[in-house]
Amino acid sequence: QVQLVESGGASVQAGGSLRLSCVVTGRNIFSLNTIGWYRQPPGKQRELVAQILNDGRTNYIDAVKGRFTISKDSAKNTVYLQMSALKPEDTAVYYCKLITTIAGNVYWGQGTQVTVSS
Repeated sequence: QVQLVESGGASVQAGGSLRLSCVVTGRNIFSLNTIGWYRQPPGKQRELVAQILNDGRTNYIDAVKGRFTISKDSAKNTVYLQMSALKPEDTAVYYCKLITTIAGNVYWGQGTQVTVSS
């Protein structure tokens, strides 16, 4: 059974940094997967923030380019989202999502809260 568990969310001041972690069990993150970080601000829809593809290519939404970095750690089977220069508009619940490339199975974590105050 594939499970994703996020952690690292916190309350920080604007300009600060956080690193979110998504520990994956039940599947090797270097298998044929796409793994993404999503966020859902209060009262808004969930949106893709960053994703990392099978071949290691990464994609980011414009709002976080240059500030956020997604990466994978094979030893810990963990996906990270390093966030810097945080802004109040980054406040949201952040979720990790894994999609298996061939079967298209989708797995979500439970989310971790990030709050950025001005």
